[in-house]
Amino acid sequence: MNTELNNTPHRRYNILTGEWILVSPHRTNRPWQGKTENSKALKKETYDATCYLCPGNTRASGDTNPDYREPYSFVNDFSSLLPDSPEIDFQEGLLKAESEKGICKVVCFSPDHSLTLPLMEVDDITQVIKIWKNEYLELGSEKDINYVQIFENKGAIMGCSNPHPHGQIWSQSSVPTEVLKKSAKFREYWNKNKHSLLSDYLEQELEAGERILDENEHFVSLIPYWAVWPFEAMIIPKRHFQHIGQLSEAEEKAYAEIIKKLTIKYDNLFETSFPYSSGIHQAPTNGKDYPEWHFHMSFYPPLLRSASVKKFMVGYEMFAGPQRDITAEEAAKRLNELSSIHYFNK
Repeated sequence: MNTELNNTPHRRYNILTGEWILVSPHRTNRPWQGKTENSKALKKETYDATCYLCPGNTRASGDTNPDYREPYSFVNDFSSLLPDSPEIDFQEGLLKAESEKGICKVVCFSPDHSLTLPLMEVDDITQVIKIWKNEYLELGSEKDINYVQIFENKGAIMGCSNPHPHGQIWSQSSVPTEVLKKSAKFREYWNKNKHSLLSDYLEQELEAGERILDENEHFVSLIPYWAVWPFEAMIIPKRHFQHIGQLSEAEEKAYAEIIKKLTIKYDNLFETSFPYSSGIHQAPTNGKDYPEWHFHMSFYPPLLRSASVKKFMVGYEMFAGPQRDITAEEAAKRLNELSSIHYFNK
């Protein structure tokens, strides 16, 4: 890496979206200015009688959860998308609207109210991956579903209204904007090189080594070169495949292992239950072939210097474009210095 990039304002190009990010490393002479705070102790209650997601409890809709012992999914009681929305095709001058159908689901990762992914066993995370896989295939087979978005918002700072370990799946009739951007870049590279864009990127990252966080037989986690969030990370499979439904059993377990290790490092950074939004990007489910698509997962955590100091996307970021101070290389270095044993278990 050119040493000037660690000291001089510059832009970095995101190969997946075609967008640029401003990097300003000179603003932080010592990129690491963090501290460990007396954050709230992790909860130990395995069951909360007031929680809408705990086994056997009644939800706001009046429905009662089964006494589940493995990951459990259900249709969101307050879905943002509905399968029976009326048809809309409106245009009046420059004003335009159209109908959007979909199915939104909640996935409870565990019956244990006190857990999060870094505190779960690998076998239990593997069960979460299996339910993600099944939901992608089942929802994607529905007539009006052309994309399935699997994601998790962890922590109140990321808008999560319930601390029970869970994620969401929104499936819809259109292909979302961020996925369209990546589809265009994947296709452009594939048509020119007949090879996966992320495969070639991963090969270059493994050779450089400076942004790699973890590697096993099937997956790599890293800080992407073009990362926007301070400790943004990506999980990329070594094998080129299009969607989660194509995971082998061995890959399911390896995927669980690398998710656990990454999220442990996150928690250890400030010795707190580290908030983030994570999401899986994969091929649309509209029945077309997408040989160019390469499954991957991204983590966008907001914390910057402590358990309470976050990166705000305001001002320049809102009106011009994304910007960061700490470089991707410094973020990877800091995470790699941390223990792989969760601080709660020490």
